Amino acid sequence: MSVSIQTGDIDVGAILDALAGDGGTGAVASFIGLVRDHGDRKDIVAIELEHYPGMTERALSAIEDEARRRFALTGCAIVHRVGRLDLGQRIVMVAAAAPHRAAALDACAFLIDWLKTKAPFWKREITADGAAEWVAAKMGDDAAAARWAVPRPTGTDGPD
Repeated sequence: MSVSIQTGDIDVGAILDALAGDGGTGAVASFIGLVRDHGDRKDIVAIELEHYPGMTERALSAIEDEARRRFALTGCAIVHRVGRLDLGQRIVMVAAAAPHRAAALDACAFLIDWLKTKAPFWKREITADGAAEWVAAKMGDDAAAARWAVPRPTGTDGPD
């Protein structure tokens, strides 16, 4: 399993075990994101995530392919949940396996930064009184992803 979109909980142990598989892997790094009690509003009790099936899987696969290319990974996993998620539940996990720790750690940072800006998910924050409000993209997420931009060679005029 390298890319998964699911409603059920994330089996962290199984993912990490699968990535540790061969003798060429010297490090496995991971990041797990949790639903927290504050976002754009301060009284959040849950969030709800939606996606467009097919399009979202293709976007996640492209992000995974880019991480594998940039960091020479021996393995990679992206798991993102959709549906209603209550406080404290796991929402996303990225993990990267590489011959050395620096590549695995950098790949994890890259994966989560790009997921926040390039993966087509839509999130609503739900409050105790039942109100729900869509969450807008955050400039801080764009800034974090921008650090991974690949400089364009001089003399080219295509998009980044």
